[in-house]
Amino acid sequence: MAKGKGLRTIAAANGIAADHAYGAVVPPIYLSSTFAFDRLGHTQGYDYSRTANPSRDMLADTLTELEGGAGAVVVASGMAAIDLVLGQLRRDDFVIAPHDCYAGTHRLLAARRDRGQFDVIFLDQSDNAALAEALKKKPSLVLIETPSNPLMRVVDIHTIAMQAKAIGAKVAVDNTFLSPALQQPIALGADFVIHSTTKYLNGHSDVVGGAVIAASKQDTEALAAWANTTGVTGAPFDAYLTLRGLRTLFPRIESQQRTAASLAVYLQRHPLAKAVHYPGLESHPGHAVAKVQQSGFGAMLSFELAGDINDVRCFVDALRIFTLAESLGGVESLIAHPATMTHASMDAAALRSAGISDTLLRLSVGLEAEEDLLNDLEQAFSAVVTDAAGRGG
Repeated sequence: MAKGKGLRTIAAANGIAADHAYGAVVPPIYLSSTFAFDRLGHTQGYDYSRTANPSRDMLADTLTELEGGAGAVVVASGMAAIDLVLGQLRRDDFVIAPHDCYAGTHRLLAARRDRGQFDVIFLDQSDNAALAEALKKKPSLVLIETPSNPLMRVVDIHTIAMQAKAIGAKVAVDNTFLSPALQQPIALGADFVIHSTTKYLNGHSDVVGGAVIAASKQDTEALAAWANTTGVTGAPFDAYLTLRGLRTLFPRIESQQRTAASLAVYLQRHPLAKAVHYPGLESHPGHAVAKVQQSGFGAMLSFELAGDINDVRCFVDALRIFTLAESLGGVESLIAHPATMTHASMDAAALRSAGISDTLLRLSVGLEAEEDLLNDLEQAFSAVVTDAAGRGG
């Protein structure tokens, strides 16, 4: 761990009391768009905020320390972070991506493929034979999302990374669902770690942002140069808010995942939850891999509601604490219906391939009292039973 400090200490204290101008304990916000040169041809370290900004650099430095990388680039959104990595590819390059990745990632990859910027294949990366066959095509990039959104599928980062490196491919891992508090992809062999900082890193649903952490200095410099060229770097105030949220990452996610584990067990036992997707359950197909490569199982889960779309609508309408909304990782508990919300941009064939049905619901577990969340689910299930009886179901 960097400088002999634990990850929890880095999250809470990196940059604290480092202000040499006035001794501010909290790193100040530098909102200036431009910076004065001290003489012709010589800056004081910064010249223009699109290129570099002290507030953004402090966040980048903290993320670099947490992920064990060589450097980080902070950008305006999670999708901008993914596109920053894709921006390193050339026309003849080939990408392997998960068939069940986040729909925004799927949409971006398909759009750039259709514009002839590179080729891409979506496949089940837990299918060893299919992955081996795809690797024979010599991809330039293997994109991994584990656990996947929304079905919480887990793949072995280290094994895939070693296979990719053997043919000269780079490996990028979307670590948004777990954060560096629970998973360290670079230590497992990844070249890039991607985050939507909107989610757990910020943790308060009030900032949209993204970041890419690179394992090598050379890749960091290439990413930073391209971010400056395309102008996708993040705003200083957003960086300040994200760093403030990051201070409480560990206690937040530890509490959230404890509650998530309890909800998963409850759902697994409920007759109206016909399938529960949470890697912390021993019945989950990826449980053994998750135990090895993760230091926790996270606070995201999904389940299939027994019934049809009318039952889903009744269930969601009956909830009083869970909020029907997109996004995740905040202090508040959210529920989403992937087929019509987060993954609505995927066509029917892609949804079927990924296993996303009309009765799948995704939960982002917040910091509310565990008992209150359990009671909220219970009364929503009861509402479904009552409604079905009224409809003669």
